[in-house]
Amino acid sequence: MNQEYCYILTNKNKTVLYVGATNDLERRIAEHKKGIHPNAFTKRYNCTFLVYFETFGDVKDAFRREKQLKAGNRKRKEALINSINPEWHDLSLEWQF
Repeated sequence: MNQEYCYILTNKNKTVLYVGATNDLERRIAEHKKGIHPNAFTKRYNCTFLVYFETFGDVKDAFRREKQLKAGNRKRKEALINSINPEWHDLSLEWQF
């Protein structure tokens, strides 16, 4: 069974939130941190801090959750992040890129 992910990134000042979905979270976060897509939203706004993620067994569920989070307002996203990561630490800091 494959794992799929929905995640939220922010910048160092926590002023911007980005919601994404992927089937390889470590690879995708590494891409965001390296800025390999020069015209991407995350590159323009320096969103490289992983502050939240959820795991799913089905890609459709991950994309459904991504759409749901994107449709929500910032206050709801902040509450979700605060529920598991109140200090907004970068959850990917210990990963090897």
